[in-house]
Amino acid sequence: MLDVAVIDDAAAAASSLDPIRSRLLAELAEPASATMLAARVGLARQKVNYHLRELELHGLVELVEERRKGNVTERMLRATAASYVISPQALAVMRPDPDRAPDRLSARWLLALAARMVREVGELLTGASRAGKPLATFAIDTEVRFASAADRAAFAEELSGAVTALVGRYHDEKAPGGRSHRFVVAVHPSADRQPAEEA
Repeated sequence: MLDVAVIDDAAAAASSLDPIRSRLLAELAEPASATMLAARVGLARQKVNYHLRELELHGLVELVEERRKGNVTERMLRATAASYVISPQALAVMRPDPDRAPDRLSARWLLALAARMVREVGELLTGASRAGKPLATFAIDTEVRFASAADRAAFAEELSGAVTALVGRYHDEKAPGGRSHRFVVAVHPSADRQPAEEA
């Protein structure tokens, strides 16, 4: 089971968002049969079987083993991942495009950048998994508390200068065998720990 899987197909995304199927996916962190799940979620086994077939069709659950119980074969299934991210690729023509209106001070542009990151990293991760190779990535996640809006603006200006200098030092357009990497830096208010007066 993967820690995180990316859903890039519209039908698979719709299937995963169905409330009953979402509940079944959560229950399938550990292998279980339709009979076991029916008892847990309070649904008829036939209805659970229907939803499990749909989830299996879209690669969201997988067969772990088959157990013979008298004349019945019990299928033990498990979710293919502990959690899922739906890629903007699933939206196809409606997916956000950060090239449409670049504005480094726009929250909507930041969302478009984040959506592109989910789509690109999802595609790369899927390709790397199929090839049996690791995917080289790097991320930093931290928090900074600014004393004032002026400090926040000064931080952004200094950060921009540092990033521009680093990119200028290491970027080599003509490097033989070189590979381009996407570099995104974002600053936004923390959503989960805002003081009451800022909420």
